[in-house]
Amino acid sequence: MKYLSRHCLAVVLGVFALAAHAEDFRVGFVNTDRIFREANTAKSAQAKLEQEFARREKELTDMGTGLKSASDKFEREASTLAENQRAARQKQLIDQDREFQRKRREFQEDLNARKNEELQQVLERANRVVKQVAEQEKYDLIVQEAVYINPKHDITDKVIKALNGAR
Repeated sequence: MKYLSRHCLAVVLGVFALAAHAEDFRVGFVNTDRIFREANTAKSAQAKLEQEFARREKELTDMGTGLKSASDKFEREASTLAENQRAARQKQLIDQDREFQRKRREFQEDLNARKNEELQQVLERANRVVKQVAEQEKYDLIVQEAVYINPKHDITDKVIKALNGAR
């Protein structure tokens, strides 16, 4: 893994060294986080996910509220209950909480899986648009992650505009 990292770094440094000698070498940068926040396709994917999972989220919220009120009621009444009633209600609350936690975990896993699917589609579409922009404007290299980038090389706005225009 270290060898691969060093090799990639050497290649990138070599490319930039060549770029220093070649005056017509063009580098661009695309901020994928901004694309995920600002592109219409990303916004519509987010709205689609919210709509798809709204009912389950409401059910979980209602279940959590019901569990909280049942727990509060048990806390208030525990001292007046007989030992066997208290143990039975406590077991019932524990079972309800376990069921709530399981459903919440399943919901989160399903949401994350769908979110990854939708973001992957947005990323694939964005990468096609990045390639089109790079070819049209004759860029030699487009970078998506960097420690520092001079704002004059940032083509994210062009990509977002092209992505929003292309349906």
